[in-house]
Amino acid sequence: MPRIAVIPGDGIGVEVVREARRVLAALEDANELGFELVDWDLGAERYLRDGVAITDEEFRALADDHDAVFLGALGDPRVPGMEHIKEILLGLRFKLDLYVNFRPCVLPLARLSPLVTIQEPFRIDMFRENTEGLYTGLGGSFKTGTSDEIVIEKDLHTRKGVERIIRAAFEYAQSQGRGRVTLVDKANVQRFVGSLWRRVFEEVGGAYPGISQDAMYVDAMVMDLVRRPECYEVLVTSNLFGDIISDLAAEVTGGLGLAPSANIHPGRYALFEPVHGSAPDIAGQGVANPIGAIRCVSLMLEYFGHQQLGERIEAGVLASIEDGTTTPDLGGESSTEEVGSWIASYVGSEST
Repeated sequence: MPRIAVIPGDGIGVEVVREARRVLAALEDANELGFELVDWDLGAERYLRDGVAITDEEFRALADDHDAVFLGALGDPRVPGMEHIKEILLGLRFKLDLYVNFRPCVLPLARLSPLVTIQEPFRIDMFRENTEGLYTGLGGSFKTGTSDEIVIEKDLHTRKGVERIIRAAFEYAQSQGRGRVTLVDKANVQRFVGSLWRRVFEEVGGAYPGISQDAMYVDAMVMDLVRRPECYEVLVTSNLFGDIISDLAAEVTGGLGLAPSANIHPGRYALFEPVHGSAPDIAGQGVANPIGAIRCVSLMLEYFGHQQLGERIEAGVLASIEDGTTTPDLGGESSTEEVGSWIASYVGSEST
């Protein structure tokens, strides 16, 4: 029985997690999945109340007593330094070594994106290295606050880290019948980092001769993702570049409100979160799009071996969009709860 720690977090996280749970409950009722959901009070409210984001004991409990985490969103203007995000989200990624950040960007209907002109659905799967790069926080400043201030930010990459994320991308492409893997880098400027990524990409790719392999500079990629996104299948890249271009890929395929993600150490642990942030400007208004969070349930089901049920959720999402039951960001007039209830009803009826 998978044990899932549920962290609604901040802002719209509370609202979208509620609807994701509604959809999972509909599947539970019809299929007796046996997921155990455990509520966790982690986020800005707790940080502001107690002055603590997460304790070492809580980290150990999440790691030892749970199989995965389901996170809504973190971010609150009352914590301007976002210290709780660094401690909770980045802490979980680094301490649990969740080195794969997997972000599938799917355009189910062409009309969802004004940025593309093709009429056929397409999918881009992003593999972002999740534990290295500029996100390690290495570096410092000297003569801070003076006109002579010097700042150094260290971009850390290891052979092990690069190799395992590239291998994960190729393994996924092979298992899913995807025909192309593209490395995204800036090797013309980052001579040493770029050399490492390109050498490892070529070496690992040699074991997958049936998959087309190429590399693109990140500036060319962001241009091409707008111009002809349908040409790409699986992208693999570093932490920073992955953070940036996955948001663009999500927007090209309908918007951040549709985009889920999974932070994974394969075979060991996973953390699921929608790509969008906490959106404090619309929190509590009932207009937040719950589809990204609901699609995280789909990823979670697939992770735990329930592929068909994950696909049922994807079908429910598509059906809700075709029906016009969408939140305002997709041109609809439905509330967060109405969209969640519609999809839950769909997957529940499909299960019987």
